[in-house]
Amino acid sequence: MEEMSSFLEVFGDYPVNRVLDFLITFDEFDYSMTEIAENAGVGYSTLLLFWAKLEAKGIVLSTRKVGKSKMYKLNRENPVVVELVKLHWQVCQQEMQKMLKPIEA
Repeated sequence: MEEMSSFLEVFGDYPVNRVLDFLITFDEFDYSMTEIAENAGVGYSTLLLFWAKLEAKGIVLSTRKVGKSKMYKLNRENPVVVELVKLHWQVCQQEMQKMLKPIEA
């Protein structure tokens, strides 16, 4: 069984959270929807259920086309995404501090 990220432990292991966790953690590149589904551990058909809403809200954006595949990444210019990324890393940092306290004592 895979270890769950701090973000997923706090906010729940739901498909949309898995996708956002993946896109925030690995935001240096763009990915096809198939790659996003695989790397986030979400079924492709499940991803299709909420992907259009993420696009419509400007959470993700299409960056380019490679062959028949559209590539996507997190829209770092969206103010909601900016705050979500801050929250994501703040949660991760807080959870890491909790894990390190027993080691320091």
